[in-house]
Amino acid sequence: MTAVSQSPLTRAPRGSAPRTGRPRGRTLVWIAEHAALVALGVLTLAPIVFVILTSLMSSNQALTASIVPRPFDFANYGRVFTELPLARWFGNSALYAVLATAFMLLSSVPAAYALAQIKFKGANLIFTVIIVAMLLPPQVTAVPVYVMWSHLHLTGTLWPLILPNLLGDAFSIFLLRQFFMTIPKEYGDAARMDGCSEWGVLWRVVVPMARPGIASAAIFMFFHSWNDYYGPLLYASENQAAWPVAYGLATFRGQHGTDWSMTMAMTVVVMVPVVIIFFFAQKAFVEGIALTGVKG
Repeated sequence: MTAVSQSPLTRAPRGSAPRTGRPRGRTLVWIAEHAALVALGVLTLAPIVFVILTSLMSSNQALTASIVPRPFDFANYGRVFTELPLARWFGNSALYAVLATAFMLLSSVPAAYALAQIKFKGANLIFTVIIVAMLLPPQVTAVPVYVMWSHLHLTGTLWPLILPNLLGDAFSIFLLRQFFMTIPKEYGDAARMDGCSEWGVLWRVVVPMARPGIASAAIFMFFHSWNDYYGPLLYASENQAAWPVAYGLATFRGQHGTDWSMTMAMTVVVMVPVVIIFFFAQKAFVEGIALTGVKG
């Protein structure tokens, strides 16, 4: 038998090892992609690390050339509760965020369901009005709305920010409507054939299938209410007992601009509830955002 000779184009040069693994070009691309992710991660975490480290410094060490606290001073976290009405501010923020989110869901879920799953005359016009309301800056209507609430003797409280959610939220209706449109209408038709009313179809069929979208809308509203500064500035600034943590933090920073260690400690305390809620709800949040807008 004669051996088959290799072609000069395919014969490997003498003394060279066979190539294994990914090509050099793909390796460079892989390194570049991960380097960009690492850089983005550092840019995202750097401000948070700076705030935490500054909160553990003494007032004389904060915002100096020293980066690491020497020594670590945890007393700032106790001072924000003893020297400030932080517990009351937390309670006001929790009341504002929870009630605003609950009222938004009670009003926006049925409205979004009607626009997405029920055919009726004028639905497109109503949806257009909702889009316009979502794009309208709040400063445009601030004066007449403030006059209305002042006549109702509700200024100096957070109720002017909570009660309007009973009439629906434009962004939440838009978000939920886009998610409800991804649910096949055949499920609702089958439920109607079994004798369900429209309310029954909504609460027994659509809502269980739309939990990710509803969770996303609820998280958006909760975070917006928790971090709201403009609304409390407009309606509750005259009454310190009604301040939420966002407005209280901004006011404290203005009055104690040099005490950066205590300011950063209060900032960390204010961030903790939001981080915890997002950590446990991130799966539903990401799923809801990913599925919203697939159809429609």
